[in-house]
Amino acid sequence: MSQITILLLYLLAAIAFAMSRLPRFADQSRPYIIVAFLFAAIGIVLHVQDLVEFTLSAGGFNLSIGNVASMIGAELALIALIAAFEPPMRGMSAGMLVLSAITVLSLGASTDTGGAVTMLWQVRAHVLIALLSYGLLTVGAIVALFAVIQERRLQAAKITPINQLFAPMETTEKLHIGIAAAGFAGLTLAIASGLSFVNDLIEQHLAHKLGLSLIAWIIFGTLLAGRFFAGWRGKRAVTLYLWGFAALCLAYFGSRFILEEILNRSWG
Repeated sequence: MSQITILLLYLLAAIAFAMSRLPRFADQSRPYIIVAFLFAAIGIVLHVQDLVEFTLSAGGFNLSIGNVASMIGAELALIALIAAFEPPMRGMSAGMLVLSAITVLSLGASTDTGGAVTMLWQVRAHVLIALLSYGLLTVGAIVALFAVIQERRLQAAKITPINQLFAPMETTEKLHIGIAAAGFAGLTLAIASGLSFVNDLIEQHLAHKLGLSLIAWIIFGTLLAGRFFAGWRGKRAVTLYLWGFAALCLAYFGSRFILEEILNRSWG
């Protein structure tokens, strides 16, 4: 029941943020903004409470696919709430909250056959760093998709009130590259710290995860180098970013699916 409540809170907050950006409601946007912030904040608190209940058990982490997806969703919601303090970002915040609402349904939904995995504090730190990185790079993927839609609308000369849901193109690009840089730094630390806990890649079924993570790391690194040294932007930057994000999703969620659903195991 609480998951449905969180989902509704996120969706209502998203609608309110979106409406506050439309010219039709410009003169009366303040109530929508207040409602959006209130509902989003309550949703995040309830979401975190459910996460603690579903993921923490007997001193360990229950890191099923569904729980991890929902953890990233909670991070998205928090970032959306923070971003919404800047009025031009509220349309994008609405999109993030919609995605967060979807992830709420995955909380506790997939079966983790290994139950909660007891971890040393160093491993817990690695897991949290990795999840933070995934969350940041997921936000970057959303921003990239916003940029694609916005660019296509501008090229087609579609100037409508819907354009108010998008931040200025320059702002979107700066935000995108900033998130990419932060996510790349986190991913670097996550890979480096993770390697220190691996004894046998084959035995622990982590070879594919590491390989795909390194591919994602190389793609993101290439994107940042191209941006800072060659001025890459627009379609090239977005396409490269999305390829890196796809590799990262396969690295984690693909590995988790193979371990839990096919090999009937839990990593740990």
